[in-house]
Amino acid sequence: MTVTRLDIDLDRASPVPLYFQVAERIAEAIQAGELLPGSRLANEIQLADHLGLSRPTVRQAIQYLVDKGLVVRKRGVGTQVVHGQVKRAVELTSLYDDLRRAGQEPVTRVLAIDTVAAEESVAAALGVPPGAAVLRLERLRYALGEPLALLHNWLPAGSTPLSAEALEQHGLYELLRSTGVRMRVANQRIGARAATPAEARLLEERRSCPLLTMVRTTYDDQGRAVEHGSHVYRASHYSLEVTLVER
Repeated sequence: MTVTRLDIDLDRASPVPLYFQVAERIAEAIQAGELLPGSRLANEIQLADHLGLSRPTVRQAIQYLVDKGLVVRKRGVGTQVVHGQVKRAVELTSLYDDLRRAGQEPVTRVLAIDTVAAEESVAAALGVPPGAAVLRLERLRYALGEPLALLHNWLPAGSTPLSAEALEQHGLYELLRSTGVRMRVANQRIGARAATPAEARLLEERRSCPLLTMVRTTYDDQGRAVEHGSHVYRASHYSLEVTLVER
């Protein structure tokens, strides 16, 4: 495997710690696609010699990147790039659409698609009586070959014909739009919590790892609820960006 070398300019007069300058330059290269998933970095001794730094400083930089989930240390292989973190603007878009626009071709594994009786929280979100029939979807979304999010969605029964095959090839919002649904507004709540053992297993994370959570109910241009979702995302792979405007 080829070792990737980067040009890293250090400002030794800067108050910014040298380890952080090294880590941020490597992180920028990963985000920009200069370092692709699977790329191997030079080892600590080589990096320290190349940059004129001590091994502890380089080790601290690499550990920072490991903690951010951008690289992993593999015995017999060295330090390897995992991926660039997925950054998503908080807009009325689907994860599938956002990943595709970012050039990270999404892959979907459908875990369940069935009709169930609506629990109280789902019924309240969709504006149907508790126990009413709703369509339940459970999907695992991958980006760059790694699991990124576990998606649970509920739709009013009979509203839109969906199949596992269609959901593996297209995003949910894309399928809804194709049937004439005009999504207009959504209420969304973002939070964080520890992964359950089942979630950690599906997302290939350690037990009780931090997850970002998103609960969203989407309404059409007639004010009707068209879907309710409860999603969890790997915090090491995913972040949300918000633009703030002064009023």
